[in-house]
This record gives sequence, structure tokens and C-alpha cells, in this order.
Amino acid sequence: MHHQKVSVFKKGKAFYMKLEDKVAVVTGAASGMGKAIAELYAKEGAKVIVADLNLEGAEQDVAGITSSGGTAKAVKVNVAELADVENMIDTAVNEYGTLDILVNNAGIMDGFEPAGDIEDDKWDLIFAVNTKGVMRATRKAISIFLEKGKGVIINTASTGGENGAHAGATYAASKHAVVGFTKNTGFMYANNGIRCNAIAPGAVETNIGASMKNVNEFGAGRTKLAHSVIPRTGQPEEIAQVALFLASDDSSFVNGTVITADAGWTAAF
Repeated sequence: MHHQKVSVFKKGKAFYMKLEDKVAVVTGAASGMGKAIAELYAKEGAKVIVADLNLEGAEQDVAGITSSGGTAKAVKVNVAELADVENMIDTAVNEYGTLDILVNNAGIMDGFEPAGDIEDDKWDLIFAVNTKGVMRATRKAISIFLEKGKGVIINTASTGGENGAHAGATYAASKHAVVGFTKNTGFMYANNGIRCNAIAPGAVETNIGASMKNVNEFGAGRTKLAHSVIPRTGQPEEIAQVALFLASDDSSFVNGTVITADAGWTAAF
């Protein structure tokens, strides 16, 4: 039997769920911003595919969502692998009948290497995860969205996708690419009921630093100049609120753009 969770009554007022019966896929959803986004989407009525390379963490996230009355399923996904990305989208359709929202959040950092110190293998891996993974998931989602005449894509870019000294050259280039891809996609499909936007978080308290190995002293030293003016670090939940806005009809006129969420950090430059 299907129960409509249309509204919750609090003190006589009805609070409508912003993502009622929507189906969302969130990558990198076992921790940090992805976890916060998946949890908030589920709270707002979405059925969520919690995708992550860390399956155990994804399953813990799903257990938390389910115990709070939400609907979610964990899927092990390496976004650098085409088969995994395709399976992730197929799972959403097979489990929940369709796809409405795609959040390309999974990402890895470099070690602050400047151009002179980049290694090809590391460049290829970071682009495979941060950029190619976004393209592949988007490509697969677009075919579903075109058929149904609507859909939303949200990419986690970075202030490093708009500026030059927030990480190393590879990370900056990969995130600049995501910004360009977001803008192009938003414009291309603007008349097809599809919206594509990005969030550029500033310094947020997540575990992305765990993907940083052998930090480059010279590069890190140069980025310190920019990092020294960060007003404050953000919480993953603060980014999730932006992702909720972009996924919901509240942002119906917002398309092909980047919302910077950094407490005012990049306003200084």
C-alpha cells in the first residue's frame, strides 16, 4: 500500500516536502557533503541511491535514513569506472522506477602540486573521478530526463573551480572543467525541462583531505596565502541546504550556473 507523505503538521501549519516522491542519485554519499545531501533529500521525501566507493559507509548512511523513516539504497560505485556509473543509474530506475535528480558529488584532491610537479598517473586519476565521472553520469541521466521532459543535475564543483590557488593545478583544472561542463549542459538542455547547476563550496569540514597523499611543500605554501583569508569553515549540512534548493522547484529559474557557498571567502579577490 502506498502512503502519500504529502505534508507534516506542526502547530497547525502544513510543511510540504520539497522532494516528495522524487528519485535521487548522490555520489560520494557515504560521508561529508554527499552524506548530508542524501540525508536531507530523504528527509524531504526523496528516494535516494547512496552511491560511494565505501560501501560500508554507504550502508551505514542508508541505515540512518531508513531508521528516520526515509527510503534509500546503498550502491558501491567507483565513479572512475563506466560500468559502475551505468549500474548506479540503472539501479535507481530498477529500484524506484525513474530518476529525477542526479548529484555528482564524488571527488578527490590532489597534493597541491603545481604544474612543474604533476605526475601523469595522478592527473589521469583525478580527472577520471572529478570530471569524467561527472560527464558519464550526466550523459546517462540526460537520456532518462529527455524522455520524461524534466530532470535536475547538481555538480559539486569547488571554489577551486573558479580560482587558481585553492589546491594544486590538477584539482583546479578538473573543477574548472566541471564548471564549464555545467554551464554548457544547462544551456544545451534549457528547453527540455532539464536544469544543470553546480555548487562551489569553500572550506568545508569533510574527509576529502584523506585523499591527499604526499602534500607538495611549494604548492601548499603558495595556497596558504589564499587560505589565510577564509572567514570560517562550513558544515556539510550547509552545503546540503544549497543542494536542496537546487534540486527543488524553488530554483526553477536557476540553470547553468554556479552557486558559491564559502562564507564570503572568494568575495575578497
